[in-house]
Amino acid sequence: MNSLMATCAVASSLFVALLAGRGVRRLLSDHHLSAESKDAVKFAMGMVATMTALVLGLLVSSAKDTYDTARGEIIQMAAKVTFLDRMLALYGTETADVRRELHDVVVGAVERMWPEDRNVPVRLNPDQRAGDAFFVAIQRLTPTEDTQRDLKSQAVSLAVELGELRTLLVVQSVPSVSIPLLTVVGCWLVLIFFTSSMLAPPNGMTAIAFAAAACSVAAALFLILELDQPFSGMLRISSEPMLVVLQHLGR
Repeated sequence: MNSLMATCAVASSLFVALLAGRGVRRLLSDHHLSAESKDAVKFAMGMVATMTALVLGLLVSSAKDTYDTARGEIIQMAAKVTFLDRMLALYGTETADVRRELHDVVVGAVERMWPEDRNVPVRLNPDQRAGDAFFVAIQRLTPTEDTQRDLKSQAVSLAVELGELRTLLVVQSVPSVSIPLLTVVGCWLVLIFFTSSMLAPPNGMTAIAFAAAACSVAAALFLILELDQPFSGMLRISSEPMLVVLQHLGR
């Protein structure tokens, strides 16, 4: 889902609800706007506002968990790549070609996950050919002493763990925010803004307050949708951990 378009749609709906509420207010007779009637409507809308706040909180929590999980996996990948390179370096000079392959695999992964051109789609799925070739290269190492055998075993384990992390990123790329739930929240917000505008006196101060509230709610929904897409959009996860790793690979 395009988060910017969805946010604009929600904001537009809220402003239309505000205008509709003001229009309906002019058609209501005085007894509909009595203090008792207003209190009853405020009570009902208070219940709806409470439910809306709870659901928005759940959506924010879900989207933030998705973002933090993906970011944590990227940091783990960066750490494991660095450690794997050190294991290969300690193995001996015969791993020079394997380390170059590791560097090329990481460069390819960065280019696929963080393309320089924002119009190019992000590709979380790994380059299987390059990954398989690197794994086979590690397996073909022929240790001649116990230290090299231990280092090879650790290198193989780290390579497997890196493959698992890449697979997790692909599997977890499915949006976690429920579109029907967002739609229900949007309908509740439209109802709240409509009734609040209908009861409020039509002056400049209330117009500014409602406009600020509508923009704030739309911004919250924008953040939810952006956090739910950690590798695209304006709030995508930084590639800095992997770029730092690339500076140290092969040294």
